[in-house]
Amino acid sequence: MSRLFTTELLPASDRIDAWQWNAQQICGDCRIRLPKASFHGCIEVRHVGGFPLTRFSSSSLAFWKSPFNTVNAETRSCIVITQLAGARMYSQNGSEVVLRPGDSTVIDSAVPWSSACKTDCVRLYFRVPRWIMEQKTQIQEIPTSRRISGASALGAALSHLSQSLFEEAEWMKQSEIAAVLDHYFETLSACFGYGDDRFVPGAELTRRILEFIDDHISEPTLSPVEIAVAIGISVRHLHRVFSATGKTVSDFIRERRLDQCRQDLINPRYQERTITEIAFLRGFSDAAHFSHSFRKHFGVCARDFRTQIASHGSDGFGCERGHHGRDIPGARDPGPDCSMLS
Repeated sequence: MSRLFTTELLPASDRIDAWQWNAQQICGDCRIRLPKASFHGCIEVRHVGGFPLTRFSSSSLAFWKSPFNTVNAETRSCIVITQLAGARMYSQNGSEVVLRPGDSTVIDSAVPWSSACKTDCVRLYFRVPRWIMEQKTQIQEIPTSRRISGASALGAALSHLSQSLFEEAEWMKQSEIAAVLDHYFETLSACFGYGDDRFVPGAELTRRILEFIDDHISEPTLSPVEIAVAIGISVRHLHRVFSATGKTVSDFIRERRLDQCRQDLINPRYQERTITEIAFLRGFSDAAHFSHSFRKHFGVCARDFRTQIASHGSDGFGCERGHHGRDIPGARDPGPDCSMLS
């Protein structure tokens, strides 16, 4: 969804007031100094992953922005600015930076700041809640008013990602946007001089990941992208955490679902449910896929497993070791495939 404002169709006498009103809907109250004649401009807003990404195109103007009195941890934002055309000055906390095409910088919305240009210029403003920015970049003190040069490889990559998000977001799937945003924040973090060596798997991170998986295991759409976004890390880092186990994230989710299905098949409370119902309750969406996965993982098909449990009366009676090292009743030659639809 996008919103467009342009002075092109307005009389010259109405353009300044119209620009000020539309700019303030996005940036909040600010003092704007515009030329008295020949002003022109365009504002286009698109939402990327729930965050507003705005392209401002205008002739010469300057403004001074003070934060709202109600700014707090929830409403405080970081604005990543990427210059697309022209040269523009940004100032905050006593620091002043001039951006040229390809350059970027970050502004803190909770601190007064100003900007000015003497010629036509085009820039992108990507507004992200500060707490999310800190999570995504793994940086507690976000550097502000620091020039990220578009002449550097990382700066050029950041500029390219910003423009691609603006141009392509409306045509991308949510999972694709999430993946690009992961890459965007990783690149921004690297631009600040922080590399991937900061991302060291820890007990707390692992606990949060496993807790999220268990809480959403019944959702067929559970995916690495969804997990990474919820935890506030990149998909690549999520895969890195699991690489130490020798399993992929998808393998872990599947095995977790299978283990829970196995426990449900043992549980007397579920004896009235069909095997298909149990599989679907644990996030499987295809009966044949579940049947094949259960047989491959435990060395016995789900229907035979349930029959053997019923005949033995407990999980531990008459069990042999399956090929995955688990106690599986009657886990000998599993024989031909059997249906799980019972």
